[in-house]
Amino acid sequence: MTEQPFLYLAPLRGITDVLFRNVFVRHFGGFDMAVAPFINPQRSPSGKKKMLADLFPEENTALPVIPQLLDNRAEDFLHLAKRLEDLGYTSINWNLGCPAPMVANKGRGSGFLPFPDDIIRLLDTVIPQLSATLSIKMRLGFHDKGESIDLLPRFNDYPLDEIIIHPRIGKQMYKGTTDQDGFAACLDLTRHRVVYNGDIISRDVYNALALRFPSIKRWMIGRGVLADPFLAEELKGVLTTDQIERKARIRAFHDELLEAYRQRLSGPGHLLGKTKQLWLYLISSFPGKEKPFKKLKKAKTEEQLLTAVEQIFAE
Repeated sequence: MTEQPFLYLAPLRGITDVLFRNVFVRHFGGFDMAVAPFINPQRSPSGKKKMLADLFPEENTALPVIPQLLDNRAEDFLHLAKRLEDLGYTSINWNLGCPAPMVANKGRGSGFLPFPDDIIRLLDTVIPQLSATLSIKMRLGFHDKGESIDLLPRFNDYPLDEIIIHPRIGKQMYKGTTDQDGFAACLDLTRHRVVYNGDIISRDVYNALALRFPSIKRWMIGRGVLADPFLAEELKGVLTTDQIERKARIRAFHDELLEAYRQRLSGPGHLLGKTKQLWLYLISSFPGKEKPFKKLKKAKTEEQLLTAVEQIFAE
């Protein structure tokens, strides 16, 4: 029997929060664990409490979750890590991959990768004081993949859970193709378990990657499963080919998530923004529905949004 892949739901800021995670796994299968979107560094105690709300254990019972930190200062990292340990978390992920300019330009996420000595100093300070284990999510570099070539051998001195690698550089954002050769080079440089992350958008893409990288047993999927909510369960061998059933399951998921947004978000503006953000990906499951999708993107009221949604789901 073929070994099934271990699948992570990727951290997509503004989308894969606890509301999304809980609703998604009630309607679709396949994922074994999620990494939560990063906690944005906050200096004020009230800000930190608010940012931790997505990770309260009582709300995260549907899918095991690993919290993610973005800090580039050891003191701030430890403060939040201790708060997470107090909540019961035994594993934490460090974000060295976010390419967003507002993050990277502050020397966080992938913007920290050009400073390997600072990264190592943070690990030297943090790891001895952590009770939780630590994993790292990173890119090949920020400016070029030579940055990961420098860092990965140095990570071998530390007891990391695993390293999740997205084979692009930060400057690319999500443009262009992933660098499979760059990822292969990384595998030769680390003793740690490696997770592949990046542009897994179909079973065919996954099969090609699994064939090229047979040592990889863990995979992270983000945008691919937003576009095709059945993708993760299909990679586990569960095939739903009936189009009526597929549409009905997507509709049930969508409507429950929309209601969860109504209950949690403040004001119609937030509701519209969150729903439109989801549909930027989900529309891929509805070919030929470009006209109502344009109406959805232009919707100014919830009524206009729902009218466009009905037209997308209509035969």
